[in-house]
Amino acid sequence: MTSERLSTLTSWNADWKGLRVAVLGLSVTGFSVADTLAELGAEVLVVTEKADEEYARLLPVIGARLWTGLLDEVPAELADFAPEVVVASPGFAPRHPLITWARENDIALWGDVELAWRVRDKVVRTDGSPADWILVTGTNGKTTTTRLAATMLVAGGLRAAPVGNIGTPVLDAVRDPSGFDALVVELSSHQLWYLGLQDSPDPVSPWAAVCLNLADDHLEWHGSFDEYRAAKAHVYDNTRVACVYNKSDAATQRMVEDAEVVEGARAVGFDLGTPGPSDLGVVEGIVVDRAFLEDRRTSALELTTVEELASLGLAAPHIVSNILAAAALARSLDVAPAAIREALRGFRLDPHRIEVVARHAGITWVDDSKATNPHAAASSLAAYPGAVWVVGGLLKGVDISELVSGRGAGAKAAIVIGVDREAVIAAFERHAPAVPVFEVEADETEGVMAQVVELAAGVARDGDVVLLAPAAASFDQFASYADRGRRFAAAVRERIGTGDPGDHDTTAGDPADAPRPDDAGPDDRG
Repeated sequence: MTSERLSTLTSWNADWKGLRVAVLGLSVTGFSVADTLAELGAEVLVVTEKADEEYARLLPVIGARLWTGLLDEVPAELADFAPEVVVASPGFAPRHPLITWARENDIALWGDVELAWRVRDKVVRTDGSPADWILVTGTNGKTTTTRLAATMLVAGGLRAAPVGNIGTPVLDAVRDPSGFDALVVELSSHQLWYLGLQDSPDPVSPWAAVCLNLADDHLEWHGSFDEYRAAKAHVYDNTRVACVYNKSDAATQRMVEDAEVVEGARAVGFDLGTPGPSDLGVVEGIVVDRAFLEDRRTSALELTTVEELASLGLAAPHIVSNILAAAALARSLDVAPAAIREALRGFRLDPHRIEVVARHAGITWVDDSKATNPHAAASSLAAYPGAVWVVGGLLKGVDISELVSGRGAGAKAAIVIGVDREAVIAAFERHAPAVPVFEVEADETEGVMAQVVELAAGVARDGDVVLLAPAAASFDQFASYADRGRRFAAAVRERIGTGDPGDHDTTAGDPADAPRPDDAGPDDRG
């Protein structure tokens, strides 16, 4: 009977009253789920190991119950509640005892994205239709591409917002009374794994979707690279118009070839080379679209130039790649090339993404703390070859050897931090023995970056770059990748003094990204 009822719950206006739902996790995602379900009239029990005080205070106000305690086994309160649906925050891995219990007992298991899709018609456009969804995933570049695409859509006159794994739960956007024409939804591999479980009469069906790239990451969560890849591939399921993929990453093309899409959906490629007639790319320094125009066999549309992107600080190869992907998504919704160019002129990268924090005595100090895996760090090293490389942290089960033997071998020196530094040092000894390696032995958070900067200053010379691109998560020694980046910048400025305001970048602040124990933390948003 429950499965029959669930098949009818594909609208905000369906009968959700009395549905027993267990919500796993109480942070930003978990609360958005509980709040939505309570508004719909469902009976909600939130289960979490540690409750955010503010959210915990609000639960009884919205009419939801809370249970807190260790989750190494199924709490009796949860079993007695007998949920018809379990909605899990993305931090709950497939082998978590509560997830295993739900699957073994044939309890419907959703993520927040599944729920958001089912109730997406709460606010509709003038024609009665809900906002179109554009899905963005990839090992790296998700947040930048999501922001870029949303910025381009807005410049094109659409009401659009970046949501999902980027920080604003998609449920909050779905319930926003102002409404949207399009939502650009960043999805982690964790969220996509939950989507892959669904057999819904109204499955998530995006207007367009992209997987930017694929590399080893989050293997400890998924259990294997094959499982990680399989989760990422769900981004293309049921795509209606454009499956955007990276021509330089064969794995993303195979995902599109294997995807079950709506008839008529097109494959649209992008890379930094000359584009084919259904691609976006770069021709003699001009960024062009050969996919979304009538005469794409013999002509192309100019979007911007590499020279202009360089003047905006957006010319690093991986950033240009993100721009191409975002432009493809925007062009699928008929955003004009002029609007895309204008959007780029006002765009700024988020903090901790190849951010120049200071230039002093001929040395450039760059914070790319967001490079939390080897693939991201490889892009950073490609943008700054020969840098003094600050590397290490929590490796998340990923082997760093290929990165060290490839891009790392060209570093001027390596300064190794983090709990997994023995593995990093061993990789240099085996694969890049000519690179000088310095170990930061400080384990206390307060002392790490001061020692990093002291060692880097002893190696770097006029014209050099000191690059923080750790290729690892930060939670071993820092609160988040942003905390790691802030501390690096602070240590640099402490070392060089206040100096001339024109001689270094004093940008401060970044989005709210404190660790969320029950959601996927900012370093774990695969």
